[in-house]
Parts: sequence; C-alpha cells; structure tokens
Amino acid sequence: MAKQKKVQDNSPLYNFLRYYVDLALFLSYRNVRYVGRERIPTDGAIIYAPNHTNALMDALVLLAMDRKPKVFVARADIFRNPKLAKLLTWLKIMPVMRIRDGYEEVKKNNDTFERAVDVLRDKIPFCIFPEGTHQAKFSSLPLSKGIFRIALQAQEMMPDMPLYIVPVGMRYGSFFRFRSTVRVQIGEPINVGKFIAAHNTLTPAELMVEMKEELTERMQNSIFYIPNDEHYDAKYEICAAVVKQQAKRLKGVSATRRPHQLDLHFEANNLTVNQIEQMIQNEPAKAEQLLRLGDEASKMRRAQHISLASVSVKYPTLSRILKVLFVLVALPYCIPVSVLTLPINMLCAFIFTKLRDHAFRNSVRYLINLLVWPLLMIIYSIVAYATLPWQWALPITLALLPAPIVAHETWRLLRLGISDIKLLFNSELRAKYRKIREIVFNKLK
Repeated sequence: MAKQKKVQDNSPLYNFLRYYVDLALFLSYRNVRYVGRERIPTDGAIIYAPNHTNALMDALVLLAMDRKPKVFVARADIFRNPKLAKLLTWLKIMPVMRIRDGYEEVKKNNDTFERAVDVLRDKIPFCIFPEGTHQAKFSSLPLSKGIFRIALQAQEMMPDMPLYIVPVGMRYGSFFRFRSTVRVQIGEPINVGKFIAAHNTLTPAELMVEMKEELTERMQNSIFYIPNDEHYDAKYEICAAVVKQQAKRLKGVSATRRPHQLDLHFEANNLTVNQIEQMIQNEPAKAEQLLRLGDEASKMRRAQHISLASVSVKYPTLSRILKVLFVLVALPYCIPVSVLTLPINMLCAFIFTKLRDHAFRNSVRYLINLLVWPLLMIIYSIVAYATLPWQWALPITLALLPAPIVAHETWRLLRLGISDIKLLFNSELRAKYRKIREIVFNKLK
C-alpha cells in the first residue's frame, strides 16, 4: 500500500521552482531586507506568526527569507475546487476555516491542527497569519485563537522538543505599488514550553489569553505600528513629514555604526508615533493642533495626487536631478520595451478593475510577471531569431530580459518627478509640513 503523501514532504520540482519564484520576488521590490534572523531558534520546531498587510506577497516574502521549506495555511473556501486544492497542497498550503464560515465548518479545523502538529514534528516551519485577515495599514488586528491551539496541542504531543512562536513584522514602503521596498523584522520568540511552565496555574483558556497578549505585544514591537484610531491618517502623514529629520538625529546618536536606510526609517517612524502618543497624554492642546495639521496635510496632498515619497525624500533637490537624468537616459530603451510589455500592463489593468481590495494588486502583478513575461520572452525570441541574424537576435533578446523592471522604474521615477514638482509649487502644503516639524521638534517661536 502506497504511503500517503504529506503536505510537508520533499518535492524536487518544488525545490527547483523555488529559485525562480524567489528571484521574481526579489525583482518585484527595490529593496528586501531581513532583520533579526539570528533570533530564529535552531533547536526545535517553529511557528512563524507574521502580520498580514499585503495579501499573497506576505507569504512570498516570508518564504524567501531562507531556502528552508515552509508550510502555510489559507482560507478554506479556495480549496473547494479539487484541482486547485491539489495544487495548493503541492505548494505546501493547508486549508483553515474561519468564524465567518460558520461554527460547524470551524470544527473541521481539528484535522488541520493535527496535520500542523505533524508538520512541526518533522521540524518544518509552520506559518500562520494570526490576525486571520489582511489589512493594508501600518497597524494590527486582534489575533485569532488558532495559532495558540496549534501551539498548545503541539507542545503537549512533543514534550521533549522545544517549540517556538516567532513573531514576524513586515513593513512595506507601499502596499499597492509595484517595485516598492519591504523590511522584515524577526521578533523575540516565545518558548511555548517555558511559557506553559511559567503559567501552570492557568486553565487552557486563560493560558491562550495570556499567550495572545504576549504575542500581540511582540508583533507590535516588530512592525511600524500606528494605533488604528480616528487619527491614523494624520499620524501617518506626520511620520512622513518628519522622517528624514528623525533619521538624521538617530544616525547622529548611532555614530559608531551606519544603520541601513530602511532600519533608520523603521526606528524614526516608531519614535515619531511614540512622541505623538506622549503628546496626546501630556500636552493635549498641542497634540490637537499637530493632529489637525496632519489631517489637513493628508487631505490636501491626496487631493493634489502628491506622493508621500516626495514629502519624505532625504535630499529633494538631488533626488529631482537624479530622477530627471535617469528618465532621460532610460527613455530611448523604455519607450519601445513599454510597447513589448503592454500585454502585461493591459492584463494587470483589466484584473485591477475587478478587484475590490487594492491590497491584492501587488500579488496580481507579481503573478502576471512570473507567468506571462517568460511566455512573451519566448515569443519575442522566436521572432528575433526568425527575422534577424543570430548576432543581432542574441543581444536583442538579452536586452529584453529586464524590460518590465526598467520600464516600470522609468515611469515610476517620472511619476515621482511630477509629484515633486507639484509639491515644490504648493507653498500652502509645504507650510503645513514646516509647521508639523516645528511642533514635533519643539521649534515653535
């Protein structure tokens, strides 16, 4: 009798395709940075607990962190098609029911939990998004109980193996723009066995509540966290308005090291949020003025279609010059390849019109580039070799390889250049940002 295949079993084809999938992921961002990987335990089983802000991209970013296979869970309704279910299982994804599916359906999670324990027994990292759904905000959602049920059940069945819940914080430069940046922070792991031993007087339900509070705090410490209240947009605007000044101050304090730019922005933004929260507590009148300015600036900037990147850029004048130079140099290449990549852009634009949730845009564009561009390259290569001598066809084919990225970067910089000009000529908006900086850095006269 043939042995039943497990979701975590090794697959040579899966391992081979991982190289292409990971490469496509890294090409989809200008910068992908992983921080704190030394915190990942090596002496036991691991449950990764990432925040969930960018649909499929969250899983792909976590998967690309290292070459180790990882098993994920996804909402159960996408497994209803048998062929799709088979593909998802091959991709090392298991179904999980949600409360919205109904109480009777949620009972079916027991099978998923048992399979999750089996995955952990084999020391394959198990990844579950404890927030249960994604939210395109620099904030957090309440955690569901599933991850804690799995952890407690697994530790009970593996008393001699250490088990860790590892919080992961992902911070995207943009949730909706292709070729943005992403910073991944590995938080402080929770040793499940030690946590249980330290709370041995609690009932299982009470233990889950305690563990939930602990994981919530550690996840929030790993992300750029803005409380999701009525002042969220204003606080985000304020963070962008002062980030380059905050980063400069932090860099001055850390004279012995040269922090990465994404790390500086991460620390600077969280520092600004903490300052705002303290101001709300200690200087409510001043905080009210600051938040009002942040809200007004946010609404004015959005109405003028000005990018936040134009507000937070470190060297505005140099940035504008470099953007113009890049666009001028790349334009002779960019215009013809934009025509050749038109099928990708048209397909993306069509699918975008069908999406209710804009957070899926990056996932759609990633998948289309992953699948469609190789097919177009084959077609263009055949045409080139059929119509030109190979001495011409070969360099043309090689020159086309980076076409989607170079074309996208050129138009991105052109768009940002236009945004910079709009901000330059909007004296009222720039005055609001100056006032915000004066309040945050206590420079009011």
